Amino acid sequence: MTPTPLIDTDLPPGEPLIYTESLEAGYGKKVVLQDVSFHFQSGAVGLLGPNGAGKSTLLKTLLGFLPPVSGSARVLGLPVPQRAREVRSRIGYMPETESFIPGINAVQFVAYMGSLSGLPRAAAMERSHEVLQYVGIGEERYRNLETYSMGMKQRAKLAQAIVHDPALLLLDEPTNGMDPQGRLEMLELVDDLARVKGMSVVLCSHLLKDVESVANEIIVLGNGRVLYKKLGERALTTDERVFRVRVRGDHLRFARELRDTGFVTADAPEGTDILVSLSGSHDERALYQTAASVDCVVQRLEPRMEHLEDLYQQAMGELGNAHL
Repeated sequence: MTPTPLIDTDLPPGEPLIYTESLEAGYGKKVVLQDVSFHFQSGAVGLLGPNGAGKSTLLKTLLGFLPPVSGSARVLGLPVPQRAREVRSRIGYMPETESFIPGINAVQFVAYMGSLSGLPRAAAMERSHEVLQYVGIGEERYRNLETYSMGMKQRAKLAQAIVHDPALLLLDEPTNGMDPQGRLEMLELVDDLARVKGMSVVLCSHLLKDVESVANEIIVLGNGRVLYKKLGERALTTDERVFRVRVRGDHLRFARELRDTGFVTADAPEGTDILVSLSGSHDERALYQTAASVDCVVQRLEPRMEHLEDLYQQAMGELGNAHL
C-alpha cells in the first residue's frame, strides 16, 4: 500500500530546502563542524563520510538540537534553531540510534509520532497502518517493538519518519544492522520515496554503495569539514560518461549486445544493473535502441558518480583520530 500524500511545502522561488553558510557547531566547547557551506535544492543527496566525520552532528544542527557556534542554517526556508519546532514538524528524521518507547506496539508508536508532528489522532492512526504496510512490516504491526529484529526496527524507524508525509527526509545510517537482503530492500524504499513519491532525501551513511545507489548529489565530510560537494549536476568527466542501466527483460542478452556493438560494460554491484561507458559517437539513444533490438525495455538510466571511492579515501585520511 502506498501512503496517501498529506502535506505540500511551498518555498519562495529559488529558496533551497537546506542552506548553510560558514556553519560551525558542536557540543559545548568542542567544535565539530567547521565552515560547512552548501545549498540543497531537492532530490536525493548523499552525506558521505566515515564514522566520526560529523554527519550526525550536521543533521542534529539542521534539526535545531544543536545551536550553531557561528554561521547560519535554514531548512525549508526557516532559520534554525530559531524556528526549529516548525522545521521539525515538516521534516522526517530517522535517527541512527534506537529511539523507541518500550511497552507499545508499532502501530501505537508510529501513530504517536504522527500526532507529535501535528496530525489529528484519527489521521495519525490511519497513516500509521498505511506506512507500516508500505515499509513491509504491516503483518507484524501489533507486536511490541522490543520483540522486533534489527531489520524490523529499522523499518519501523523509517515508518515514523514518513508518517506525516514530510517534504524533506533526513536518514542517519538507515541500513545499520541489516542483512544484505534487508539492506537492499531499505535502499529500494528510500529510492522509491525520492524518485516516485517526490520526497527530498538526505541519506547519511559511511557506506559507499548505499550513497551511490540512491543519491544523485553528494557531499563528502571528513573531520567536520566539507571535502567535496557536487550539487546540481553529476560528477562526470567530459570525455567519458558512465551510466547505470537497468532493463526489463533478458539483461544478460542486453549486456552481450552492448559489447558486440562496441560499448564498454561492467556489472554494477547490485548484479542486475549494468554500467555502460559512453564516449565518441555513442549517446543515450543508442542504449534505448540496443535494448529494443533484444526485446528489452530500459527501466532506469542514470549517470554514475565517478571517483567516489577516491573521495571516500580522502575523507578517511582527513579524519585522523577524531571521534565525534
